[in-house]
Amino acid sequence: MKTARVRDVSFADGPVRLSGSLGVPDRGGGTGAGIVLVGGSGASDRDNGTYFPPLRQRLMSAGFTVLSYDKRGVGRSSGDWRAATLDDLAADAAAALDFLRARPGVRPGAVGLFGHGEGGWVALRASTARDDLPWVITNSCPGTNPAVQERHALANHLQELHGDGHPDIDRTLALYDRLTEAGRRDADFLTATQLVEAAGGPPGLACYWSGVDERLWSFLKRKQDHDPTADLIGLRCPHLALFGGADRAVPVAESVHVFAAAACHPARSPRATLTVEVFPGADHRLQTGDPARLAPGYLDRVTCWPADQGGAVR
Repeated sequence: MKTARVRDVSFADGPVRLSGSLGVPDRGGGTGAGIVLVGGSGASDRDNGTYFPPLRQRLMSAGFTVLSYDKRGVGRSSGDWRAATLDDLAADAAAALDFLRARPGVRPGAVGLFGHGEGGWVALRASTARDDLPWVITNSCPGTNPAVQERHALANHLQELHGDGHPDIDRTLALYDRLTEAGRRDADFLTATQLVEAAGGPPGLACYWSGVDERLWSFLKRKQDHDPTADLIGLRCPHLALFGGADRAVPVAESVHVFAAAACHPARSPRATLTVEVFPGADHRLQTGDPARLAPGYLDRVTCWPADQGGAVR
């Protein structure tokens, strides 16, 4: 019976040293295809919590060589993701691509990107910067800017916490809107903290504000108005966009609309086809009910779709 191997690796993006896990199919089981898994928001490690290991295993079983890595400042990677721009994170993903393309048994033109959540924005930005990618997959990636997406997630969290019509819902969302506007004015962390204190710190805001410090506030300000539209229009490779129909963190219908509109833009490459699949009942991690159970058909889609895109880039 063939087994796959996973080992620790490291690679560089300029002065930043990134550590990760390289999964290699057993000898004779590889197809030459490779995939880089880019984690989601916050301090995501090479396993993106517990999300990537079953995905990695399935991809390796299908013959992929799989690379995932600790975000800057997480695990054994150097740097600080809170000090990074989207371009910095995209450069890290590009360095991961180049590292994987150079591995023995991997066909350089058959290596694509997979980005989960905020990692989808990173994968899209990295994809627009090069013409040697055969495909890109985004997973639960918002089509809205982060400020809109976070407000959507917060509103859903508050509704679950309080039920419909509770006064703390409007109070907390109003404070969130004031913080967003403060970020647009480049307000410092002290000013933002004073806004929270003046509002009495609604308990429902804890999921958003808890753990925010000066460095994280600066990061949130920088990213809050990122619009993925330009990167979607600038794609030069086929794009598979996967969503969970019960995702409470991402405005799915609005995101699908944005992705579809960008795919029809006259400036988009004719090679950059769009395939969208929404899995009914699945959440932000494409899981249904049992946290360990991925949506039926999801893993098949991720492993089979790349092979349908016409093979490697020459």
